[in-house]
Amino acid sequence: MSNPQKSVVNALSFDIEDWFHMVEIEAVANVSKWDTWESLVERYTQWIIETVTEAGVHATFFVLGWIAERYPQLVRSIVENGHEVASHSYWHRKVYELDANSFSEDLRRSIDVIEDAGGQRVRGFRAPSFSITPGSEWAMDVLLDAGLEYDASLFPAARAHGGYPCDPAPHVSAIAPSGRPIHELPMTMMKLGPITVPFSGGGYMRLLPGWILRRGFQQLNAMGRPAVVYLHPRDFATDCPRVPMPLKRRFKCYVGAGSTKGKLRMLLDRFSFDTCATVLELDAPDTLPAQ
Repeated sequence: MSNPQKSVVNALSFDIEDWFHMVEIEAVANVSKWDTWESLVERYTQWIIETVTEAGVHATFFVLGWIAERYPQLVRSIVENGHEVASHSYWHRKVYELDANSFSEDLRRSIDVIEDAGGQRVRGFRAPSFSITPGSEWAMDVLLDAGLEYDASLFPAARAHGGYPCDPAPHVSAIAPSGRPIHELPMTMMKLGPITVPFSGGGYMRLLPGWILRRGFQQLNAMGRPAVVYLHPRDFATDCPRVPMPLKRRFKCYVGAGSTKGKLRMLLDRFSFDTCATVLELDAPDTLPAQ
């Protein structure tokens, strides 16, 4: 008997950055120190690759260019296991704090190093901290000028570093000042009583119990809409280094890390997933010729 919960294909994605790439944390803001700190990204990303591959699922890995340049073998492993690679920028800077030229340079650098490492064309982008916000729609034209086909940066709810009022379902967006269209995969929300809340990634997934996650997926899939999972290697890292930060931010960064592996496995078992490009019904990612 078929599982009705698997009738809709959801988007599975991971933002591949290290624990010290958190934004607006003074203790990790000095980029010259990043190479001196112990890295968690290889170990936990490899666990992610093995887990989703064993589940027979393809996912999108939004890779930070800084990571791809230092760990090209990690990008190759993602591609060799049948997954999609996309850009998460190079330096993990918030888009709304940049101008079009500096964002374009950062984006192009990230695409180049990711493509060189993985041999797969980059087609999508997710902004650090979902930082394409009202007033920074110009970023969509930068993405299109770089040859990208889709964006996954809009968060249709108020949040600390992002938030953009938009159709919460996957759609073709025309918010670019040029009017050119681009495929958009917003983050997903669920109705919880009288309120609408995010639930399917990051700190939300770490904090919320499994039954609420299942309810959110069932709610969206019953409407024929996919949910979008987004997780980071540090979301699984119970051994993540602690650095000074405000108490509220500490809670958001570290709560529930011990539960994330089990929650991901539960979702993989109960629901269908594929890459962001597939959920958006784009063609299969092209492969660059061997160099």
